[in-house]
Amino acid sequence: MAMAMRGDPKQRRASASAPHGGAAHHVADKLRRHSTFLLLLLLLWFALSLYLFLSATPPPPRPAFLPSTSTPRPALRIYVYDLPARFNRHWVAADARCATHLFAAEVALHEALLAYAGRAARPDDATLFFVPVYVSCNFSTDNGFPSLSHARALLADAVDLVRAQMPYWNRSAGADHVFVASHDFGACFHPMEDIAIADGIPEFLKRSILLQTFGVQGTHVCQEADHVVIPPHVPPEVALELPEPEKAQRDIFAFFRGKMEVHPKNISGRFYSKKVRTELLQKYGRNRKFYLKRKRYGNYRLEMARSLFCLCPLGWAPWSPRLVESVLLGCIPVIIADDIRLPFPSVLQWLDISLQVAEKDVASLEMVLDHVVATNLTVIQKNLWDPVKRKALVFNRPMEEGDATWQVLRELEILLDRSERRHVESWKR
Repeated sequence: MAMAMRGDPKQRRASASAPHGGAAHHVADKLRRHSTFLLLLLLLWFALSLYLFLSATPPPPRPAFLPSTSTPRPALRIYVYDLPARFNRHWVAADARCATHLFAAEVALHEALLAYAGRAARPDDATLFFVPVYVSCNFSTDNGFPSLSHARALLADAVDLVRAQMPYWNRSAGADHVFVASHDFGACFHPMEDIAIADGIPEFLKRSILLQTFGVQGTHVCQEADHVVIPPHVPPEVALELPEPEKAQRDIFAFFRGKMEVHPKNISGRFYSKKVRTELLQKYGRNRKFYLKRKRYGNYRLEMARSLFCLCPLGWAPWSPRLVESVLLGCIPVIIADDIRLPFPSVLQWLDISLQVAEKDVASLEMVLDHVVATNLTVIQKNLWDPVKRKALVFNRPMEEGDATWQVLRELEILLDRSERRHVESWKR
């Protein structure tokens, strides 16, 4: 039998190949099952990755107020409260200065928003609520300057009225309500910084949004609320006084007209302008390159229009209407106010259109200005004379695309987007 098997080659091949063929089929079957498992695992990984990517991708941003060839229709809709006249209109009727002085942004913004086609006609449609209270129109009979002694009581009265008559303040504790605080130290409502800091922002305003001229780098009690830094008010017609600043004859090197005391200590015991203006007078009062005048002059803007550099030292507060006037008249602002925060930096790009000199470096001011003349004067002037930048500082009535009110709305959009992101991030934590 064994011999028969050895003698039959067909039987030998069948006998030899049978076990190896079965193993090959078994291996192939395992490979097919393994490939199917890998394919399923790959599909599962892809689906999971896609889900995680989509869940982590933020929603598209709300429309911003970007320049365009046609007037944009922003998503932001502001409802303007119709308060009794004693909060606003009566003040203007009593004294015309209320609508024209350096604090008059509170009036200009109100009037511009009333004529704004995109404002909310119904409060239920509003994104934000504007509370129009004029607190800078109470002129002192002693010195003729605005008195803020009534500001807190007047605003508290307005808030009580809004809270009692409509539900919108109560549902957010005022977080979606907007006020203007266009004074030296914003909603601290006092021109002396130490008293302003001691008083602080009224509690009922701390959750609201403030439009304020006051702004400094870092922390400060008087900006401890959501806020937008706005320019001080300058009458819109100033922008028309020099429509082509590049053609002006600039025969004054450095100009300043305003309060410069030989002995700067105020009757309150405080030093006005931190002595900066006094040092300017002492250092450059006899220097023919510097045109420094202490007396008021109604047509001083004609002098600014003739000047190459316009000095903008701090007063009681860091900001000054000279900042706006200088830009409008094509005179390079020389800002002497440490840590000042300026309005609308994304549009105005202040480092390209102005000079900033530290308060301690006033003694080196002439050298700084001479260096600019010798190096990059024409570049700064070209940037400064851009009409887009001049327009961004003017509160037109009615509002125009690109002007100061338009920029305020844009900044409010950004502020709301940032607030929403903070809310989402805190929710995720």
